[in-house]
Amino acid sequence: MPTPTEIRLDRAARLLHVSFDDGKDFALPAEYLRVESPSAEVQGHSPDQKQTVAGKRLVGITAVEPVGHYAVRLVFDDRHDSGIYSWTYLRTLGEEQHLRWAAYLAALATRGLSRDPA
Repeated sequence: MPTPTEIRLDRAARLLHVSFDDGKDFALPAEYLRVESPSAEVQGHSPDQKQTVAGKRLVGITAVEPVGHYAVRLVFDDRHDSGIYSWTYLRTLGEEQHLRWAAYLAALATRGLSRDPA
């Protein structure tokens, strides 16, 4: 399992930069991390329960807190803080960013929702 060598928050750009020990680097937008949060609130308890989280275009990350030697907890400025982002999940989010983002935008469109805050 690849392990992060650096996790760096760029608050101004709303990006979490994650570098792995195998040389892979990802710049993950706060909005993307928020709408793909691994929390039960977003993911539900099965794939058919996953929520489409709207209105998070301007969300930021206020803190990155270590969880043991396997994950971080991200604290967002909308007070969402219940997702534990394991190294494996962060890697998956980086590798699947284009696919997941396209699916998210399609889900918003299907439901008549917007990325913009209400």
